[in-house]
Amino acid sequence: MVLRTRAPCIPPKYMVFYFLILSISTLISVDSSDPIIYAVNCGGDAHTDVLGIRYEKDPLHGKIGIASDYGKRLLIGRIPPEDHILYQTERYHTNTFGYDIPITSDGDYVLVLKFCEVYFNAPNQKVFDVVLNGEHMIVSDLDIFDKVGRGFAHDEYIPFRVNKGRMIYNEEESDIRGGKIRVEFIKGNKDNPKINAIYVVKSRLEDVPKLPAIQMEQEKFDEHKEEPEVIPKNRRPAAVKQPDPYTMDDSSIMLPVFIAIGAFIPLLFCLCKL
Repeated sequence: MVLRTRAPCIPPKYMVFYFLILSISTLISVDSSDPIIYAVNCGGDAHTDVLGIRYEKDPLHGKIGIASDYGKRLLIGRIPPEDHILYQTERYHTNTFGYDIPITSDGDYVLVLKFCEVYFNAPNQKVFDVVLNGEHMIVSDLDIFDKVGRGFAHDEYIPFRVNKGRMIYNEEESDIRGGKIRVEFIKGNKDNPKINAIYVVKSRLEDVPKLPAIQMEQEKFDEHKEEPEVIPKNRRPAAVKQPDPYTMDDSSIMLPVFIAIGAFIPLLFCLCKL
């Protein structure tokens, strides 16, 4: 026996209200599906970037670490001017510190960590690790200057999955406690760990926008590259190159002198016998 369901019978005078409620429900469902679940401008104020991502003011303000806007002295490479502020402000700490990120549903996620070296002018000055959820080493021995130099944006993209209350990174699992995962910046022996901005999106890695490649070396090469010689179409081909007379063998020039001396010696001998 097959059960058939009937569409609800709605009187015509209530149809307008029905479609209004349906439209509102649709809008609510769209708004609640925002893939950005967490975004913070570390060490700075709220900011909406050119992609429309809304970064909240740093929740650690006045609690942990030191907020710095030292990077405002620089123009940041690889990004549009409107988003320089995301890399000009930062939070650093003289010890390990981190942020708690709420995770409420299963699926694929990408954690994007934004960095910029705004102080040091050489590699091996600031080096630190980044750990996710207390167990997963997601960035090891990060040296921002060594990767991109000073004043250039550098993003780390960390894909992970959530399934039934467990986080999975590189096929290794860990428990999610209290509906949150924690990203930590680990203090090493080369200066202090830092972070400029963070966001987490419910998406696959291939769908997350990436920073453009740095063109510094190519542009530097182009500046010093010699332009090829332009040969006019009406120029006549050059004649066959003649040998340089000054490069001739000296022995060929002295040969007549040797002949004259050879003929003069017998004549001189004969005159002496007279």
